[in-house]
Amino acid sequence: MSNALIQLLVLAGIAIFLILRLRNVLGTRDGYEPPKVDAPEPNRRRFEVIDGSAEEGDPDITDHAEPGSPQAEALAAMKRAEPSFGVRDFLTGSKSAYEMILMAFERGDLSEVRPFLAEPVAEAFQSVIDQRAAKGHKVEAQYLGTRETSLANAEFDPSTGMAEISVRFLGELIAATRDAEGNVIEGDPRVPTKQRDTWTFARRMGQDDPNWQLVATG
Repeated sequence: MSNALIQLLVLAGIAIFLILRLRNVLGTRDGYEPPKVDAPEPNRRRFEVIDGSAEEGDPDITDHAEPGSPQAEALAAMKRAEPSFGVRDFLTGSKSAYEMILMAFERGDLSEVRPFLAEPVAEAFQSVIDQRAAKGHKVEAQYLGTRETSLANAEFDPSTGMAEISVRFLGELIAATRDAEGNVIEGDPRVPTKQRDTWTFARRMGQDDPNWQLVATG
């Protein structure tokens, strides 16, 4: 065997040995391998982008109205027209307004709450107050608290910016009506009663005056 042939066989053996070593160290590639992605750090916080102008994903709306419902869409439109508007804040304010207006009516003096009443509502309330006064009747009332406050309906007219929100209230109070001689003719001055009402408030969104007006009762 010639020296050239021997050298060729030796080189071939070395090449085969190196190939086998490389396969053992690096492994093999079978088809396409996706690029390597670093695993997320276990303590890294993840954030969701929430569109506060839409009803989906906005708990201020979905806590009070079914997502995708006409009420939720109306509330979202109100927030787009006036970003500072909040449903939760409105319901809290309406709860205070309910107690204040109801007790003003029972006492027979609407002067403090008149700015919060639409004209037809103010006239209806005042008519009842005047009838009681004409008969010599007087109401004694003590408000014990609002037990429930929930959204009943919401509507928004984008052409005018007018919004209407109806709220269900469950109030508890002690109320009794006495005649001119002081006799109780309605209610009981010692027994609490529950009163359910649905009141509708309206306001033009975006205006400087933040106050809503009571436009309907039921």
